[in-house]
Amino acid sequence: MKEIWAWVRSLAAAFVLTILIGLFVFQPTKVLGHSMDPTLHNEQRIYVSKLSHTFGYQPDYGDIVIIDSRVDRVRSFKDDVLEHPLLRWIRGDNDPNMYVKRVIGKPGDVLELKNSKLYRNGELLEEPYLKEAMQPEPNRKWTVPEGNIFVMGDNRNHSKDSREIGFIPFSHILGTKI
Repeated sequence: MKEIWAWVRSLAAAFVLTILIGLFVFQPTKVLGHSMDPTLHNEQRIYVSKLSHTFGYQPDYGDIVIIDSRVDRVRSFKDDVLEHPLLRWIRGDNDPNMYVKRVIGKPGDVLELKNSKLYRNGELLEEPYLKEAMQPEPNRKWTVPEGNIFVMGDNRNHSKDSREIGFIPFSHILGTKI
């Protein structure tokens, strides 16, 4: 009986440690969809650094981040716990609200989409990671507010990103791709 309890305690400690590491240090995640082609592919597994999220680090231009796309609601620590990959796996749940995108704009930036080309603060962005040229869409302009970022997928013609869901609050950045 002592041996069984020793195993139970060991497994419980491993479970708790896995959750804590996933909440505060790093965690695996899976890319869902083709919005980051050709850089990342559908179903590709990646590791996410949670240190940036834990310590309030702001991602830099070009960083690939994992975001909670539900920007119309406030995120809480409870969300972080319940959305941990191990707990989602136990529940058999894939979360379609977690997006993998690239940081295009930071607070104060003025982004402009003109003639299917993207400009940041008046300068044309060189984006060698794009899958293909953007299909024509209306000219638009955004100013990124404080406490937010602007993200887009590398496969712009097939990406649900800040053009559609809006600015991403820092609290909705779940981590940065390692």
